[in-house]
Amino acid sequence: MSTDFTIPKFRLPAFVASLGQKLPQWPHALVLVAGLNAALKMKLLPEDGLTALEDKIFRVRVLDTGGEASYTFRDGLFRPIFRPEREPDLAFAANLSAYLQLIARQEDPDTLFFSRELEITGDTELGLIVKNMLDAIEWPSLPQLPRFGR
Repeated sequence: MSTDFTIPKFRLPAFVASLGQKLPQWPHALVLVAGLNAALKMKLLPEDGLTALEDKIFRVRVLDTGGEASYTFRDGLFRPIFRPEREPDLAFAANLSAYLQLIARQEDPDTLFFSRELEITGDTELGLIVKNMLDAIEWPSLPQLPRFGR
């Protein structure tokens, strides 16, 4: 019998965000950019939408961890921005569980947005381009891990 793992909706305790906001934020940007560039190298991101991302500033906030990452896309690579000099062209804010559900394709961006679990601000047209790029990603299949204890 196979059961799929479901990521529950959760919110980390408030003290986590208050501590997280006091920590350096640059590691978040480096990890996010490394993941995006890996997706580029694996050709998971549709190339036709990448030109619209050129020199745009993006910000991702994880509300319940206090984490924030800003980045841009320039000359074919995603690059971290440690001190943005202007407001982002497109910004996302959500709790960790919403991002995990999005990545796992358990929820789609529209559902999270309309249920007020994902806040998207900035350029609407750019937001639609990014949403369509996310929807077009074909995640590689991972082998099933053996289940123990059942």
